[in-house]
Amino acid sequence: MMRTALVTGAARGLGALAARRLAAAAWDVVAVDADAAGLAATALRSPNMHVRTCDVTDPEAVADVVAMAGPVQRVVHTAMIAPVAPALEQPLDEVERVLRTDVLGTVHVVRATLPGMLERGRSEMIFCPVAPVPGASAGAAASAAVAAYAEALWAEHGGRGVTFRCARAGAGTPPRLVLDAIDRSLARPEGELHVRAEGGPALPGGLVSRLARRSPAGTSAPR
Repeated sequence: MMRTALVTGAARGLGALAARRLAAAAWDVVAVDADAAGLAATALRSPNMHVRTCDVTDPEAVADVVAMAGPVQRVVHTAMIAPVAPALEQPLDEVERVLRTDVLGTVHVVRATLPGMLERGRSEMIFCPVAPVPGASAGAAASAAVAAYAEALWAEHGGRGVTFRCARAGAGTPPRLVLDAIDRSLARPEGELHVRAEGGPALPGGLVSRLARRSPAGTSAPR
């Protein structure tokens, strides 16, 4: 039976590579992005990849894509942005765009997919916040919010058949290393929620170890 994966931000970078890897591994891939031309390039020579142009800030559009995709066994959410601008000078409308895309976009994707995944069990929800870079304060704030949201979801729904992962990588980490780290983590069901890509910096203040010690209700903390 073919498994279905939903990959957002699939027009380039990490999302494009994730979509291609899953297609090569015989997944039925639904590749989503607002960039139609980029999606077409991603799907080239992948007959089991289906492209859908969609802005993740539009909850109805996200819900429509998920309805067309059918039951989803894996979500790889990479549709996030981090424009560079001085923190005190970045236009507020750009800050709002980052938060709508990165934070609310994540919420829309989760609300459209997670209920069905919980009902079916044996699924994976993978978040890939953008790696903060110097001068991208709005993106850094949004990435931290996505990581905290992943922690809240794990606390509420961990142990119910859906594996949650949040991949954190340093700026400039090659996408293949991020995906390799995710794959290794998924091979260890007891692994930590937060996955650090090889070569990336540790989360500030030992955040990974602190988060790993917290347990969702009714489950044991992953080791």
